[in-house]
Amino acid sequence: MDTIDTMRSFLAVAQEGSFTAAGKRLGLSTKLVSKYVAQLEGRLSTQLFNRTTRSVALTDVGIAYLERCRPIVEQIDELDDLVQERQSALAGPIRLTAPTGFGSTNLTQALAPFMKAHPDVDIDLRLSDARVALVEEGFDLAVRIGVLRDSTLIARKLADMPLIVCASPAYLAANGHPGDPMALATHSCLIDENPADATAWWFRTGARDFVVKTAGAFHANAPAAIANMAIAGLGIARCPQYAIARSLADGSLEQLFPEYETEIFGLYALYPPNRHLTARVRALIDHLASHFRSY
Repeated sequence: MDTIDTMRSFLAVAQEGSFTAAGKRLGLSTKLVSKYVAQLEGRLSTQLFNRTTRSVALTDVGIAYLERCRPIVEQIDELDDLVQERQSALAGPIRLTAPTGFGSTNLTQALAPFMKAHPDVDIDLRLSDARVALVEEGFDLAVRIGVLRDSTLIARKLADMPLIVCASPAYLAANGHPGDPMALATHSCLIDENPADATAWWFRTGARDFVVKTAGAFHANAPAAIANMAIAGLGIARCPQYAIARSLADGSLEQLFPEYETEIFGLYALYPPNRHLTARVRALIDHLASHFRSY
């Protein structure tokens, strides 16, 4: 029995909340992961998980063991990475999380050439529009769009991502073209719930800043959903540029108020401050920064 293998299995089950998902992450069978965890519990003479047919949850002892186990496994991984860094080729896993819409389109387009250039790097991309706890869930890196909240994470800005107010030609034909941002108060707006104050749309003209309070019947937590409803003529949208660039180019959406500045979100790479950045993770961040520099 390799103690490190049992600790890796325990850590994966704790992070995934499932023996099956932990096995997929480690490239092991569910039976072997379960065996490793049972061996670890036997060696420690304690139960680390409460198991039912539907769930796996840490015991109090398991929570305490997780806090000590994680840094030990990470330090061993760092030792392995120090050896890899002396080699010319990058190799090993990168666990990455990103928003669903951006991650499934623009981010994968950026990842493809990186993976072709480094075929020994394995990327595990998990897409979610919810905030993910990087350390607790075992991620090396997160890509996020928006205004950064107070966080202990280290952030590297990859690009500016302006918000664009837009509507379909059909909506504008039926409801009129708003002459200025203040007119939005009389229109049906499509509300992206991701920003902190989703209905307060900020504008600037010259030295004057102002906010327009918007309202509408459709709310969503994903820019792609907002963009699709705007294309369907259901209202006026405010979306990150990446989500509507193609629709603006083909004319299915029209930008409103181009003479006004709007809020600019940032595109960021986030990682824990206390984690050694492996050569492969540093290389990926540098690649993303170069790829998105033209945004």
